[in-house]
Amino acid sequence: MSGLLRIRWAIAPEIAPRPLINCNRCRGLRPYRSSGKFRVNANGKRIDAWLIYRCVDCDNSWNFAIFERRSRHDIEPALLAALESNDPALARRHAFDAAVLRSHVGRIEEFPDVAIERYVLERRPEHTTVLDLRLTLEMPVPLRLDRLLAGELGVSRSRLQAWEERRQLCVELDGARALRRPPRDGMAIR
Repeated sequence: MSGLLRIRWAIAPEIAPRPLINCNRCRGLRPYRSSGKFRVNANGKRIDAWLIYRCVDCDNSWNFAIFERRSRHDIEPALLAALESNDPALARRHAFDAAVLRSHVGRIEEFPDVAIERYVLERRPEHTTVLDLRLTLEMPVPLRLDRLLAGELGVSRSRLQAWEERRQLCVELDGARALRRPPRDGMAIR
């Protein structure tokens, strides 16, 4: 009887992506970091909300639009309260949304640093021969799956690829060349 070790990794990015914007003070393309603060402006019954970014070199500000010219009746009171109180969880969610940020700016700087919490879900006999690894992602990360596994399991990327070719490593939900793509929420690796 083979021993099964079932583990779940909860993966979260550590560093928010930074938009590359022309800074009018620095006179060039510079990365901006999220300040974690919102700016909310009301003009009559219309409300604007932005996440404030700062130039990493000179602290110049840039406003990333969350929404603009929206009727106050169309905004949930809880969302408006979170914006007005600079809710850190809401600021983090918007700051780490690389797809939306890229659609507004075009170029962003992404970082592969992730925090991983490990949970043992099930352990059978003492001699483990089969690993069932489940990935849960708080939000997408810009890190290839082979780099993540190699770093965390302490094996080379070429060894992981060899295991995949010999079918000793199986990545569910992603098919061929899954090791060369970023991990996805709900992904299973055996």
